[in-house]
Amino acid sequence: MKVAVLGGTGAFGSALAARLVETGMDVTIGSRDRDRAAATAAKIGSAGATNADAVAGVDLVVLSVEASAALSTTAELADVIGETPVLSVASQIRFENRAALPSDDPLSLAERAQQLLRSPVVAGLHSLAARELAAGKAEGDALVCGDDDAAKAAALELASTLVTGRALDAGPLAGARALEGMTAVIVNLNRRYRGHAGLQIVGL
Repeated sequence: MKVAVLGGTGAFGSALAARLVETGMDVTIGSRDRDRAAATAAKIGSAGATNADAVAGVDLVVLSVEASAALSTTAELADVIGETPVLSVASQIRFENRAALPSDDPLSLAERAQQLLRSPVVAGLHSLAARELAAGKAEGDALVCGDDDAAKAAALELASTLVTGRALDAGPLAGARALEGMTAVIVNLNRRYRGHAGLQIVGL
């Protein structure tokens, strides 16, 4: 699979890209800064390019830019992304009284990205942490949701290489509201118990 990781110079994007390269995937790191993308890519043995150039000819675009820039980046790249499936991994959370809270927007970031694109958007990997991926596969399962079966299959294939558990189909894209909100829950757990919480589904 040929994958573009947008925001690939950040902590999560670079860790994700490194794991994908290890599995033999053809990965291009995208960034607003071409030189920064190239420098990060050189460390893991992949290619680096601007975000717009990175998405050319790939099978899947991973949108791993910071949540605050996710929608503006999506809008800027809508034409060059075209019909290529997009995996949205960002979660928009806010902090109040030292607690992480889900976004108060009724739609998930992934759903709002879908409104800007012609291509199908799927959402996933929200329970995975950059620190865990930087060290290797993340413990637990990875959940992916979306409305397009082919796009979801590609995202599940990618997700399966990143975790010690399973990549699971969590239903339609509307489920991204819960997946993104789960990030806030995990942040609170990690803060309270000083751990590195993941997610594991039992009974399946």
